[in-house]
Amino acid sequence: MAEKLSREYAQQLDQQDELKRYRDEFYIQPGTIYFDGNSLGLLSKRAEESLLSMLDSWKKFGIDGWLKGDNPWFYFSEKLGEKSASLIGADPKEVIVTGSTTVNLHQILSTFYKPEGKRTKILADELNFPTDIYAIKSQLRIHGLDPEEHLIQVKSRDGQTLDENDIIDAMTDDVAMVVLAGVLYRSGQILDMEGLTKAARERGILIAFDLCHSIGSIPHSLSDWDVDFAFWCTYKHLNGGPGAVAGMYVNKRHFGTSPGLAGWFSSDKNKQFDMEHELTAAPDAGAMQMGTPHLLSAAPLLGSLEIFEEAGIERVREKSLKMTDYMMTLIDDELSEFDFTVANPRDDEKRGGHIFLEHPEAARICKALKENNVIPDFRTPNGIRLAPVALYNTFEEVWQVVRILKKIMTDEEYKKFENKRDVVA
Repeated sequence: MAEKLSREYAQQLDQQDELKRYRDEFYIQPGTIYFDGNSLGLLSKRAEESLLSMLDSWKKFGIDGWLKGDNPWFYFSEKLGEKSASLIGADPKEVIVTGSTTVNLHQILSTFYKPEGKRTKILADELNFPTDIYAIKSQLRIHGLDPEEHLIQVKSRDGQTLDENDIIDAMTDDVAMVVLAGVLYRSGQILDMEGLTKAARERGILIAFDLCHSIGSIPHSLSDWDVDFAFWCTYKHLNGGPGAVAGMYVNKRHFGTSPGLAGWFSSDKNKQFDMEHELTAAPDAGAMQMGTPHLLSAAPLLGSLEIFEEAGIERVREKSLKMTDYMMTLIDDELSEFDFTVANPRDDEKRGGHIFLEHPEAARICKALKENNVIPDFRTPNGIRLAPVALYNTFEEVWQVVRILKKIMTDEEYKKFENKRDVVA
């Protein structure tokens, strides 16, 4: 055990790391340990290159960039969808890069949530990220339904995780659709997406997953699991950049459904410039698009996704688990006297890509970490998220962060700060 607590042991793990070469592809500020990749991933040189290449095509071709160059703009969203498909285990035609997390959930609900007869309710949970709940409530109101009555939010037994049996029990015959996270944004719990989908299918209920904290962090098999829909952002583990264009998955069983929120990019590409006032929707997930693609916000993804194609999501997951397991080992030994609680699941099958610590002084501790050049993520009221990202963080950094945390607590460095979050946590 003593060996694992040494810096030399961490350095040995780094020497054995099959993904270590990718660290040099990212812009890392000297002297800084960045452990907030589950909130905003770092810029890679390839993402920068693909953005500059998009700008160059605009410079070189003007409007002809829609069909000219290495990556014609007219088909760019579909190309990124194809490159994203392996990360979620889907047929490329089932994936489109478009919109934002919230816009894409609105599109899914507008298109497929059809309250009829007794089936009027949407099932979610009390731990979901607020934007999903806001979108669900607004869609219920659009249908003239009261969210207090028609939104079911499954309770957490411990305030951090969900019991899948509780979710399944709530799949009653008045539920039309289920919306859940693949990985919970606070605790990092991985939900049993396959089991929950099977339960929903047996009950005739549609199911959608928010993959914001799971895509690029864990493998998925959405098509094999027969998930109906999924949606996600691309600026966390996928390193697409702030405000990067999001993604959506639609099971091929639902192809041919007219989009609830239609626009000219919902069109079949062969008909789009016919300028007809009757939409001929794309025959695949492309129908879920609305307006003109945000090309400059999508471009960095091309480079980012190429890295994932090379590294492989299975290897990314393997290293991520090793890093978070190592971090928990160090926390248990080095920080046991300081009232930290490891609130993320410890089981590999249930743990996503980050560690979630709880402490009454969490906001102050996060500020002290930043003063020590460690970038964490604070979550109200008392949560510290720490994400050692497989593509650019090291085991030695994991060792350093725990040592810095111990110094902050031992020397009470955190007491110089106010225990409240900044405007952006």
